[in-house]
Amino acid sequence: MIYAFVLFILAGLAEIGGGYLIWLWLREGKPFYWGIFGGIALALYGIVATFQSFPSFGRVYAAYGGVFIVLSVLWGWGVDKKAPDLYDWVGAGICLIGVAVILAPRQ
Repeated sequence: MIYAFVLFILAGLAEIGGGYLIWLWLREGKPFYWGIFGGIALALYGIVATFQSFPSFGRVYAAYGGVFIVLSVLWGWGVDKKAPDLYDWVGAGICLIGVAVILAPRQ
């Protein structure tokens, strides 16, 4: 499970970081190569996610979605300097509960 979580974190950082670089390029006038690096990061996100050992694509991506939401809240706080409020934290917690349910062992 630790391996899966590390892969979720790496995929999330690549996806959020890539999207953020493209955001900065297109919305805040950063140089075009920021967008290129963002695209590369997004491609790496797609590759990293394939290293998951779960047999179901849909289940992996559903669980990853919850981790992505939590990472996005943390990214906004740490990088964008937008402090999360109570609703952000409650929503992120609900998402993590969903991740635990989706990844729970099945018979």
